[in-house]
Amino acid sequence: MAKKSMVERDLKRRRLAKKFDNKRQSLKAVMKDEKSSPEDRFKAALKLAELPRNASPTRIRNRCLVTGRPRGYYRKLKMSRIALRELGSHGKIPGLVKSSW
Repeated sequence: MAKKSMVERDLKRRRLAKKFDNKRQSLKAVMKDEKSSPEDRFKAALKLAELPRNASPTRIRNRCLVTGRPRGYYRKLKMSRIALRELGSHGKIPGLVKSSW
């Protein structure tokens, strides 16, 4: 089980990224637009830098919903490999069969 503080920190980052998503997209569009003046592009870059760092989507870490584990994460199931095996062994994931050969 991951530390509660790490899981909460990641949830906070997700909320911030969602909150500032529209503003970040509009500022990046201004920066990439070659028709806008260099002054406007520079101002957009400064405003983008003023946004909180944790509002960036690249700072979000994928974590298991069951245990909070950051590694061995399956995106499709939003679960770590260990939690997947544990729940699969108990028959709590439909269609998952333990393999043996």
